[in-house]
Amino acid sequence: MQSDPRPKKLLEQVRDAIWMKHYSYRTEQTYVQWIRRYILFHDKRHPVDMGVPEIKAFLTHLAVKEHVAASTQNQALSALIFLYRHILQKPLDERIDAIRAKLSRKLPTVLTPNEVRSVIQQMSGVYLLIVQLLYGNGLRLREAMQLRIKDLDFPQPQIVVRDTKGQESRITMLSTKLIHPLQEHW
Repeated sequence: MQSDPRPKKLLEQVRDAIWMKHYSYRTEQTYVQWIRRYILFHDKRHPVDMGVPEIKAFLTHLAVKEHVAASTQNQALSALIFLYRHILQKPLDERIDAIRAKLSRKLPTVLTPNEVRSVIQQMSGVYLLIVQLLYGNGLRLREAMQLRIKDLDFPQPQIVVRDTKGQESRITMLSTKLIHPLQEHW
């Protein structure tokens, strides 16, 4: 079997490095998207030919022109630092003094327990089961969608949540109200 003679493209290298570091698939998608946007912002220049001034210009553009949230700007910065540190092995020695996005002053909307009950009562079937797992058992959406029967321990009552955020597994409670509906669904 011959090895592939062509060198890997930049974004393929990013994907490989993220995979080797056991980052999540969502992190891979996000980092690749930010690196692609950075390259396109600078008229398809290769990042090896750019540095701190270009990163600063890109991050400032995100804050000033696109009005992204501070967390979104931080995510873009993390992707670019990953690119320069782990793929290009090009240290960013200067401080990146981009105009920072403003932190959101909006408080999140939180439903009262009665409002939550009202929404849940309008649901049925698998959707009801998923929402009950999210709300009553503290699962994230991705965790609930990846749940398998072997992860449910009815006698204990608990759920083994595998490959969570941060690649750690954890155990959480299983609401006794959900045991019968889950067994019926199974």
